Amino acid sequence: MTRTYPRAVALVENAARAGERGEIVSTFLGRSSPPPSERWLAAQRSTTEQEQHWADNLARSRGRFTRNFVVQGSAAEWASCWLAELRRRLRAQPGLNAEMVFFLHDEVMVHCPESAVEQVSALISAAAQSAKELIYGQAPINFPVTIAVVDHYDEAK
Repeated sequence: MTRTYPRAVALVENAARAGERGEIVSTFLGRSSPPPSERWLAAQRSTTEQEQHWADNLARSRGRFTRNFVVQGSAAEWASCWLAELRRRLRAQPGLNAEMVFFLHDEVMVHCPESAVEQVSALISAAAQSAKELIYGQAPINFPVTIAVVDHYDEAK
């Protein structure tokens, strides 16, 4: 994976190392992680071998948190841009009679008449691509979007 995506791997590894040092990390659009707690800072000023072992464990734990923070946070930023672009596109075509009714993590639910399904599906995919380009430009990354057309949410797969 490092050979295929060296910059991405470096980003998450650098975030982990920064977290282990007690530093704050930021997502692609600049949302910052919280600083380490006073308890964490106090543990890093260890004097015994046992305290140092505990401090090292806490540092590694914070490193895992900051690694995850940049990944999950950047994904959330992409999703926010996707939703905003989709909402803009849907509102630009009121004749579709489509509305975004639900979003959770990486799933969006749009309610529309059956006659608008094809157009709305295209808008969903196009909005995802626009969000990718807005944030990451022409970087060779893909945000796959799977569209399920169903009558009831529990039928979606």
